[in-house]
Amino acid sequence: SIDWSLREKELVELCNKHRKNNGEYDCIVPGSGGKDSIFASHILKYKYKMNPLTVTWSPHLYTEVGWKNFQNWIHKAGFDNYLYTPNPKITRKITREATINILHPFQPFIMGQKTFPLKIANLLNIPLIFYGEGGGKGGKKQLLNEKSFNETVNQKGFEVDPLEGRKFEDVFLGGKKVQDYIDDGISLSELQSYKPLNPEIVKKKKIEFYYLSYFLRWTPQENYYYSVKNADFIGNNERTEGTYQKYASLDDKIDGYFYYSAYIKYGYGRAMQESVSEVRHGHITKEEGKALIKKFDGEYPERYQDEFYNYISMEKNEFLELCDKFRPDHLWEKKSNQWVLKKSL
Repeated sequence: SIDWSLREKELVELCNKHRKNNGEYDCIVPGSGGKDSIFASHILKYKYKMNPLTVTWSPHLYTEVGWKNFQNWIHKAGFDNYLYTPNPKITRKITREATINILHPFQPFIMGQKTFPLKIANLLNIPLIFYGEGGGKGGKKQLLNEKSFNETVNQKGFEVDPLEGRKFEDVFLGGKKVQDYIDDGISLSELQSYKPLNPEIVKKKKIEFYYLSYFLRWTPQENYYYSVKNADFIGNNERTEGTYQKYASLDDKIDGYFYYSAYIKYGYGRAMQESVSEVRHGHITKEEGKALIKKFDGEYPERYQDEFYNYISMEKNEFLELCDKFRPDHLWEKKSNQWVLKKSL
């Protein structure tokens, strides 16, 4: 079992090491104004007396509730923030390619979330970054004693050096080589937002990054209550498609297609991901979780489909045909002209 008092003691020591008393920022908290980034930034500032700079890589398409929560995070809770919007024209192109080539419309956003905070840390000489939840709680291969993603050297998507020594032109964005974008007429400068910080700079400036969930109990539902109390966080009026809750991942209209495409490729969806967490935390029973999965997992997201298909310049039937091409044979089969999982709950 985890001794959370010892983990918190580590956090206090880390904060004491980096805390500045001259008014300068002493840490960075990336986030969008969701419940988790509100919890992380607020508790670091008001309980542990840090002076965090919050940084945000803009969603593809803000939802109304997402924008309100972002504003509440800054104005109600009281934070400085850098909101960065990468060239929307280029982001749309990469998002379309990511959908066509790897059925991953959220990849450009995830890449930005990971690369942008390090760049700001370098520019402003802030050597400490706090991310929220460790990847292990979302199914990644992460040990309980790993407090920073730079320790997860063998887990794809968590590398400090994702280029692995290659030239930027030789790596892939959205399943398409950067050089191919350049050959299509997009300049190298227009793609710089997606170029990771040189890992040698990270080492030279001794930039450290940690999962706050290593140090503190990380319970999504409790983070929701905390964010409502301390930042007037607003849940959705309607149930989030593909699951049963109304308070997580609300800021981007493309978000539902990220979870839906994951369901197509891996056979589990958003309801499963969230229910197993709530079973683990004792908020629902295993049987309740299984019932929620059967009812909502893999639900097609209709609410923002017009905006989504316009954004990626694709028709609905094209997207659904594309999804069928990405269904793994070992997971899916057709029965009565309907796709079904070979094994389900």
